[in-house]
Amino acid sequence: MSAILGTYHFKDDSNHIEDCNKMMNYLESFPYDDKGVWQSERLFFGCHNQWISPESVGGHLPSYDSEHQLVITSDAIIDNRNDLFERLQVSYSERKSISDSKLILLAYLKWGKDSPKYLIGDFAFMIWDERKQLLFGARDFSGSRTLYYYNDPSRFVFCTIIEPMFRLPYIRKRINEEWLAEFLVIPTMVESTDIHKTVYKNINQLPPAHTIIIDKDKIALERYWNLGSLNTLKLKSDSEYEEAFRDVFNIAVSEKLRTHGKVGSHLSGGLDSGTVVSFASKALKNENKQLYTYSYIPEDDFTDWTPNYYLADERVFIKETVNHVGNIKDHYLNFQGKNPLLEVDDFLALMEMPYKFFENAFWLKGINETAHSQGVKVLLNGSRGNHSISWGSWRLTIDYYASLLKKLKLLQLNQELNSYCRIFRTGKKTMLPIVAKNAFPRASRMFVRNGVSDYCFPSYINEDFAVKTNVYDRLQQREAYISGDFKGDLNQYRKEHYDQLYYWIKSGTATTKLSLRYSLWDRDPTNDLRVINFCLSLPEEQYVKNGMERSFLRRATKNFLPEKVRLNHNIRGIQGADAIHRMSSKWSCFVDELIHIKKDSMMSEILNLEVVNKAIENIKGQPDPNYVWTDDFKLLTRSLIVSRFLRTFS
Repeated sequence: MSAILGTYHFKDDSNHIEDCNKMMNYLESFPYDDKGVWQSERLFFGCHNQWISPESVGGHLPSYDSEHQLVITSDAIIDNRNDLFERLQVSYSERKSISDSKLILLAYLKWGKDSPKYLIGDFAFMIWDERKQLLFGARDFSGSRTLYYYNDPSRFVFCTIIEPMFRLPYIRKRINEEWLAEFLVIPTMVESTDIHKTVYKNINQLPPAHTIIIDKDKIALERYWNLGSLNTLKLKSDSEYEEAFRDVFNIAVSEKLRTHGKVGSHLSGGLDSGTVVSFASKALKNENKQLYTYSYIPEDDFTDWTPNYYLADERVFIKETVNHVGNIKDHYLNFQGKNPLLEVDDFLALMEMPYKFFENAFWLKGINETAHSQGVKVLLNGSRGNHSISWGSWRLTIDYYASLLKKLKLLQLNQELNSYCRIFRTGKKTMLPIVAKNAFPRASRMFVRNGVSDYCFPSYINEDFAVKTNVYDRLQQREAYISGDFKGDLNQYRKEHYDQLYYWIKSGTATTKLSLRYSLWDRDPTNDLRVINFCLSLPEEQYVKNGMERSFLRRATKNFLPEKVRLNHNIRGIQGADAIHRMSSKWSCFVDELIHIKKDSMMSEILNLEVVNKAIENIKGQPDPNYVWTDDFKLLTRSLIVSRFLRTFS
C-alpha cells in the first residue's frame, strides 16, 4: 500500500524536482516503511510505501525495469495472483516473492492498455513507458484506491491525495461550484454524479474502472470495465448454487487475507459482516492466526429509544456469531466521550472534501485507529454486501410474488406465501392484496403517478446558486437513482448500482485515506468482482425462496452462522442511533454554530436560509434522539460540514 505521486512536464522545467520534493515532504505526515523517488529530466515518480502483503516487505517503489524500460509506482494489492501466474507464465521459483507491482508490469507487457481487465484487487498505478514515451495508469473497477490529477498545457500531475498538489506553485485551490451544488441537492450518500470532478475546480480524479494515457501533451481516458450482460447460471439444485457460492466466496476472502501483520474485521450483528468473519476465521485458522473483530456499540449510559425492530446495541447477535465461529478475538468499542461534532475538522482534513456520513465518521475512524494500535494490517468488511451476497429485500420478494401471480403460477405462489406468512407471522389475507396491487399497479392507488412518491428531501440550496450551476437539469436524468426513492424494476436498479460509477466514489475515498493514516488496508470480499458476477448471475428466485428475504445467503451460510443470526428476520441493527445522545452536552454549541452559518454571507449565497432557519427552529430546543433520522438534522449537519470546509479557503 502506498501514497503515490508524480509529475510529467511536456516542456523542460528546471524547478520540477524541487517542486516534487515539496509534495513528497507533505507525505511525511503518514506512516511509511519505505520511501523512494525516480526522476529524469521531465519526469518524477514518488512513493511512500506501507508494507501490507508479505511480498511487499523490503520492496522499493518506484521500481525501474531496465530490460523493458518501464517505471512503475503503484498503490495496489492484486488478489488473483495464481491466475496471473498461469496466464503470464511466471516461473514457480518466482511466485512466492514476486511483488504485485511486478505483476502489474508483466500484465502491461502482455496486454498493454487492456491489462487492468485482467487484474482483480484494489489498485491505482502509473507506468512510464520509456520506449513509447507515454504514461499509462489505471484505477480498479470500483475505485477502492483514489488517484487525483491536474493537467495544463505544460504538465501532468498525479497523487493519491489532493493536498500535496497544492504545494506546487502553479496549482491554485479553487472551489468547484458544480460539485458543491450536487452535494447539496442529492439527498442520498452520493456526493456528485460527475465521476471525473472533485470539490476542487482544477483537480480531477481518475474514475473507477478507467485507464488514462498521457502521450506527449495528449490525455485520453477510457472505461475498461462495465457489468454488461451476464448469463443466468443454471444448476440442478439449490444445494449446488449454495456450494458454488461458498467456493467463490471462500477464494475471495482467502485472497484478501494476505498480510505479514494481523487481520481484523468489522463485525455487526447482521449477515454480511458475519459471513465475511465466518469464512475469514476458518481460513486464518489454517495459518495459525486469529481474527480480530471490531464492533461499534453505544455509550454505557445510552438508552435504546428505537422501535422494537431496530437494535442500537447489537452485542447479543455479535456474540452469537463470535461463539459459533470461533478463532476470534472480539472487541466492543463505545468510544466513551466521543461525539461526531468534535470530529468534523479532523475528518474533513482526512477526507479533503465535505462528507455526508456525519454520525458514523468518528467511530469508523476510531475502529481504524484501534486496529492499527493492535498491529492489524488488513481490515475486512462486508459493506457492499447488500447488492451482492445478501440481495433480496422485502420489495424484491413482493415483486417476485407479483410475477408468479401474473404468470398464473398459483401453486408456487401459494407455497411461497405460506412460508412467508409463517416466518413473518402474518396472513394471506394481508399479503394477497399487496401482491395483487403490485402485479396490477394501474388498477391500484398504491402507486402514485409515474412511480414517484409525493415525498422529496427539502431543497436547501440557494435558488440562484442552483440556477448558476444548472444543477437540477444535470441531475434530472438520474433522479430515480440518486433520490433514494427508486420505484422501478429492482434488478435494473441493481445493475445500475454497478454500472453507474458515482455510487462507488465515497467509500473508496474514505477507506483510502483512513488506510494511509493508520497503515492498514480496508478489504471487502462482498465487493470482489468474481463474487459480484456470481451473485448477479443467480436466478431471481434464489433470492426469495421459502418465504425468506435475502433467502440465498441465509441458506448458503447454514452451519457457517448461528441460527439466531442467520434466521433473524425481525430485528435490524442500527448504527448511529446514539448520535444525539453523544452530542447532548454540546447541543447549544451545535445550535449556535448553525445560527452563525445562517448569518454568514458566504453561506447565504449557496444555502436557502429560509429552509435552514426552519430546520434550526425545529431542533434548537432540548436534543431529541429522534432527530438523527430527520431531514432537518441531515441538512443541518451537511450545511455545517460545508461551512467548515469552505472556511479552509478563506
